[in-house]
Amino acid sequence: MRGHILVVDDEPNIRALLAGVLEDEGMEVSTACDAVQARKQLAARQPDLMLLDVQLPGQDGLGLLRSLQAEGGLCPVVMMSGHGTIATAVEATRLGAIDFIEKPIQVERLLVSLANGLRLRQLTEENARLQSELGRDTGLLGSGAAMEQLRQEIARAAGSEARVLITGENGTGKELIARALHAGSPRADRPFIKVNCAAIPSELLESELFGHERGAFTGAVSRRVGKFERAQGGTLLLDEIGDMNATTQAKLLRVLEDGELERLGGTGVITLDVRIFASTNRDLEALRASGDFREDLYHRVKVVPIHAPALRDHVEDIPELARHFLEHFCRTAGRPTMHFTAEALRRLQTHDWPGNVRELRNLVERVMIMAPGEAVEEPFVESLLPGAAACREPVGLGLADYLLHHEKSYIGKALTCHGGNLAAAARELGLDRANLHRRLKKLGMSD
Repeated sequence: MRGHILVVDDEPNIRALLAGVLEDEGMEVSTACDAVQARKQLAARQPDLMLLDVQLPGQDGLGLLRSLQAEGGLCPVVMMSGHGTIATAVEATRLGAIDFIEKPIQVERLLVSLANGLRLRQLTEENARLQSELGRDTGLLGSGAAMEQLRQEIARAAGSEARVLITGENGTGKELIARALHAGSPRADRPFIKVNCAAIPSELLESELFGHERGAFTGAVSRRVGKFERAQGGTLLLDEIGDMNATTQAKLLRVLEDGELERLGGTGVITLDVRIFASTNRDLEALRASGDFREDLYHRVKVVPIHAPALRDHVEDIPELARHFLEHFCRTAGRPTMHFTAEALRRLQTHDWPGNVRELRNLVERVMIMAPGEAVEEPFVESLLPGAAACREPVGLGLADYLLHHEKSYIGKALTCHGGNLAAAARELGLDRANLHRRLKKLGMSD
C-alpha cells in the first residue's frame, strides 16, 4: 500500500508503533499528539487518511472530527480508542468516520481498514475530478437535490430540437443553463449566440435580431447580419425575452412560425436552421395574462420549461460553491490557498442572497482580496455582507445629503442584485430606464 497517513494520538509509544508498522508497509507517516498539532499538519499537507484517537488532551478526537467535517474537504478518518463503547462508535460513524478500531490494535485489522480507506480516498478524488470537469463544462456547481434535478432536466432536454424557456431570478445562472443545453446537443460544435433583449434599446433590437440592408433606415450605411443569421446551424439565446416590445414580439413570432426571415429593407428570404432558447427573470405567465406578452409567442417559446433555483432554495450547496470560488480566485491571482472556517460557511448559509450565485461569487472575490489571513473567519465574512453597511450610518450630514447617500446606496444595491442590468434594476425601483440613467448621472454613479 502507498499513501500518506496522519496518526493523531497522545501516547508517544502508540505513535511510534503505528508509524513503524505503516512505514514497513510502504506508507508515509506524519504524527500529531493533539488536535492543535493535527490541525497544523493538516494545514501543511492534506493526508490520504487520518488515524485519530478518541481520547486527546484539550479537544478530543470526536470534537476535532466534528469541526473538520463541518469545514469540508476532509480525508477519510479511522477512529481509535482504548475505551470504546457502542455509543462512541455510533457517534464517530455519524460524524463521518469510515471505521472504528479498538485498542490494543490488531495489525491485520488495521491494514484492512487502511486499505479500504485509501481505496475510498481514490474513488472520492476520481469522483471529484469528474464533478470538477462537469462543473467546468457546464458551470453548474452544487450536489444538492435541486441542482441534481436541474442537471437531469438539462440532460433530458439537450438532445432534442425543442425550444426551451429558462426562468429564474437574476444571478441564478440562466445563461449557464443555456450553454449547458447547447454543449449537450448535436449542435455543440456550432455557434452559440446570445442577445440581451433588455440591454438593447427597443428601436435597435429588431435590427440586432434580424439584420438590415444598407439604406434600410437613417444611419444604415452598410449591410448588417443579425443574430439569427450568425447563429445558423447552432443556438440562439433570447435573454430577458420578457422585456421585448410588442412590435418585435410580433416579428419574432412570424420568424419562429415560418423558419425564415427577411433583413430590414431587404427582399430576399433567408431560411433558418437555429434552435431557440429564451430566458427571463420575469413572470411570463403574468405578462401573458395582462396582455404585455403575446400568448401565441409564449406558447412558441415555452415548449420545454426549465427553472433555475434561487440560491436560498439550495443553501446546502453554498459551502461547496464558496470553496470553489475561493480556490478559483486564489489560483487566478497566484495567491496561497485560503479556506473558510466552519462558522464562516454557516454564516454564508444564513444570508438571503437576493443576487443569488452571482452575489456569492462577487463576495468571495472580495474575500480573496481583502481577507487578512488564509483562514477566513465568520466576523470578517459578516463585515462584507450588505447588512453590515447599515450599521455604519453617516453622521453630520444635512437632510439633503443624508437622503442622497441613502438613494445612492439603495440604487447601488439594486444594480448589484441585477448584475448591472439597468432595465431590471429600474423595474425593481419603479423607474423607467431613462429616469434611472438620469439619477445615476446625478449621483455620480455613471461613467
